[in-house]
Amino acid sequence: MPYETILFSQEGAVATVALNRPEAMNAINLKLGEELVDCLERCAEDASIRAVILTGKGRAFFAGADLRQVKENLNDAPNFLKQIIRYLHPAVSAIRRMPKPVICAVNGVAAGAGFSLVLTCDIVIAAESSRFTMAYVNIGLNPDGSSTFFLPRMVGLQRASWLFLTGEFVDARGGQELGFINQVVKDEELMRVTNALATKLAAGPTLAMGRAKALINQSLSESLETQMENETRAIAASAATEDFQEGVSAFLDKRQPDYKAR
Repeated sequence: MPYETILFSQEGAVATVALNRPEAMNAINLKLGEELVDCLERCAEDASIRAVILTGKGRAFFAGADLRQVKENLNDAPNFLKQIIRYLHPAVSAIRRMPKPVICAVNGVAAGAGFSLVLTCDIVIAAESSRFTMAYVNIGLNPDGSSTFFLPRMVGLQRASWLFLTGEFVDARGGQELGFINQVVKDEELMRVTNALATKLAAGPTLAMGRAKALINQSLSESLETQMENETRAIAASAATEDFQEGVSAFLDKRQPDYKAR
């Protein structure tokens, strides 16, 4: 589909998905939600794409729900928010199930659902000026977007409770200390650093990375014994690939591997 609220580009094996409602700080409305899900599913299905960057245009990454649109539908707010969530939650699932790495390049404010979406990505690189808030409590709502699943697991119950119950902002360095940001960089370096990492990952064994993601997802709900069985099946499947043969040969030959499996 043609996109109105998303900018999609591809350079080599790296795709960039940029939220593009800068006048609304990339707040999610029904159109953006629909297009985001479509674009993420497109990235998952396209074999020529081996790594994905998710970012925003303008001064925000993703400012949560579009409150102006919410106010226009205030008399039917429960149903309207359910419609938004019917796109937000599939977007979360698309990121987690995507059999290739997804890097979030946080270029500004990530609030509410925007913060939630950050937590779903595999790697998070944040600009120094970026800020994060769960925000929901500030307008009388509880969290959504999978944040109550991921955040306590990342930062612990008490720290997650503080973020959810106070709605306070955390800066990029604070997010790195709490554990939900991998790297903080200067604003002007954000996309250069992110693209360099995405290019490196895209040249790697993405089939194995996809299996690693699936194992991480399974680990959130499986017992130790079941998870070890999952690992056994996954590593056997990876060992049957050309990527594994290439990886072993390259290691022994002391050269860079040339991974091609998709």
